Amino acid sequence: MGRERIRPGRVIDGFTVGEKLHEGGMAEIFAVTKPGCDLPLVMKVPLILEGDDPTMIVGFEQEQMILPRLSGPHVPKSIAIGDFSREPYIVMERIAGSSLLERFKAAPLPVSDVVEIGARVATALASLHRQDVVHLDLKPSNIMFRDTGEAVFIDFGLSRHLKLPDLLAEEFRVPMGTAPYIAPEQVMKLREEPRSDLFALGAMMYALVTGERPFGNPKHSTKALMRRLYEVPTPPRVLNPAVPGFLQEIILRLMEVKPDRRYPSAEQLAFDLAHPDHVVLTERAKREKTHWMRNFLAGRLGGAKAPLTRLEAYRHASTAPIIMVAVDLSESGEPLNEPLRDIVRRLLATAPESRLACVNVLKTAVIGLDQLTTESGESVHVQRLVELKGWAADMRLPPERITFHVLESADPAEAITTFAKNNHVDHLILGARGSGGVRRYLGSVSTAVVAEAPCTVTVARVPAVEAETASAA
Repeated sequence: MGRERIRPGRVIDGFTVGEKLHEGGMAEIFAVTKPGCDLPLVMKVPLILEGDDPTMIVGFEQEQMILPRLSGPHVPKSIAIGDFSREPYIVMERIAGSSLLERFKAAPLPVSDVVEIGARVATALASLHRQDVVHLDLKPSNIMFRDTGEAVFIDFGLSRHLKLPDLLAEEFRVPMGTAPYIAPEQVMKLREEPRSDLFALGAMMYALVTGERPFGNPKHSTKALMRRLYEVPTPPRVLNPAVPGFLQEIILRLMEVKPDRRYPSAEQLAFDLAHPDHVVLTERAKREKTHWMRNFLAGRLGGAKAPLTRLEAYRHASTAPIIMVAVDLSESGEPLNEPLRDIVRRLLATAPESRLACVNVLKTAVIGLDQLTTESGESVHVQRLVELKGWAADMRLPPERITFHVLESADPAEAITTFAKNNHVDHLILGARGSGGVRRYLGSVSTAVVAEAPCTVTVARVPAVEAETASAA
């Protein structure tokens, strides 16, 4: 049987599970209690079912890594983390207030309410960005308000910590976010820009004051989202004449295609919302129609490359050199485990600032259906992730220096080389199992990787004596 589903009454690591509060497409939320803890608590548990998107598993890992590093009134307090090897969960403070989603149902709201909501969220964003985190999935259901008034962000599964490895960007090359609010640079797969959150806030303020989403409800496909690189919304005052010039100025500035034309920081946005008389009005405040060609030229053709270059430079400057090791977790790959670890240890010792990416490829069928669960009902992806962490446990690296990735592909060599290219890997290490006649004829994964990898490659082999012994056996 697979992992036991969480049910009321079960005790996990001292936490007693109470009623289920919410079930979404990716996780369940339960009320929990623990002796000696007076803080209201919830436990978030990922839904891991056959056929689930691997991004859900990686996103939950990302949230487990980020949430404990955050503090202040604008995030839930992290209490405990459960590992995938036993029971994956996050226990955190239960926010007693209401969700912004409830206010959306009443839109359009009075201007004063929209300004107040915007100011509270901007203040919370300023705190989040000061802690080196970009949320990247701001939407009404991910923003709550404490009874004392502070905005609180929840669900950090798509977030980016600028001083930690970005598991999602390293493993997946697709735009990530919620389609009605995703920023243009996110469509371009850039995840380092704090002003992406300002764009999302502008889109929400637009909907709150007009009653309509600025881009409707577009399909979450790359083709549909590419329109975000030049598409600009109808000015809010066209839909709601009661919108004052200063608020239209703020909203349209937040939703500029180019990040450097938005507010430079959440602090400056909060100031303008608190002092509307100080807002400098430009042509945005008076705009009454959408100038499609002007915005196409200024947004897409004239400005897409500059932020990209700056952000890529930032990423290279802030990310340590990456060493990648491709680990074969099958029984036939076991003799290579120690030779691989030995090479990795020596490389890490000579480059103390480097970071290790441990990769395993879950080979999928070219034609037909794949078995995505084990005989006991466990997710194969999760099982591989646990085994990969076990392989690296003896190296005792701190979390900021090691990441784990299970790639799904019909072509392991292509998956390994693509990962190395996409993540600017400096040194790739993998094993070669043998040199039998069939492998010489058809080629091997290691041969293909050596031929195509964009970086230095070290191939580990089983020592000759051990290989002869294994052959004789």
